[in-house]
Amino acid sequence: MELRHLRYFIAVAEELNFTRAAERLHIAQPPLSQQIQALEADLGVQLFERKKRPLQLTAAGQVLLTEARLVLATVERAIISTKRASLGEIGRLVVGANSSIANSVLPDILRVFRSRFGDVELVLRELTSFQQIQELRSRVIDVGFDRLPNENENDTALSFLPILQESLVIALPEQHPLAAKSKIPLKALADEPFVLPPPDLVPSYSQIINLCQQVGFTPKVVQQATWMITVLSLVAGGVGVALLPANAQNLVRKGVVYREIQGENLTRQLAVIWRRDDSSIILREFIAVTKDIAHQG
Repeated sequence: MELRHLRYFIAVAEELNFTRAAERLHIAQPPLSQQIQALEADLGVQLFERKKRPLQLTAAGQVLLTEARLVLATVERAIISTKRASLGEIGRLVVGANSSIANSVLPDILRVFRSRFGDVELVLRELTSFQQIQELRSRVIDVGFDRLPNENENDTALSFLPILQESLVIALPEQHPLAAKSKIPLKALADEPFVLPPPDLVPSYSQIINLCQQVGFTPKVVQQATWMITVLSLVAGGVGVALLPANAQNLVRKGVVYREIQGENLTRQLAVIWRRDDSSIILREFIAVTKDIAHQG
């Protein structure tokens, strides 16, 4: 049995006339009759009461008509879905995100992408920089975000695309003496206790330590914390100060104030990362939206 046999059968069953069905199918009537007879022989049942006028379906024919319509409808849906998948309109994308991108352009990226590709399932995983690289390599996530320079930039299996520059700000306890200033030189923090993420989990923070060393001191890290909201909670509790991307200011935390760094243009570059061998259309469209949003920003 082939799909064309089902189409022939449905045409005859709906027209209840071989001549009209043949005209509808743009074939001659004798070959159509032969095809229906061959279908009946293949199934071992009679589908039509040919002696009655007008032509009538048998009980078996009525069942086949219902099922045949379902089969052809399923085939049509499969064809449509296949074409949409080839255009990146349906499917699934797993996105790795950290606090920095989540507080920055990620909401705009998600909003625009969902508006253009509403039938694509987006799955977000909150991961550290280290975890994102590991899950990209193990194919758990499809795309992630991290800062440059990056120790994994020379990995030939990964692609890094810079999308924006992040400036840094100082996060202080609200009652800290330096909070009275609108801008604070980095070297003024030389004797301050610091709250920083562990460099092995957030490698980009080694760059911040280097920046401090360039102005003559090494941060006195009294507490490590991975997630930005935890860092801010520790700052609010007076544990120490922190250097954070400016987008941290989108998180309103009672007891924390933010101040610009005086005399230093301290920035970090943010990049979108994916596997070089991933040819997914959905991934390509997501990266295109990311570039658009970053450019507008």
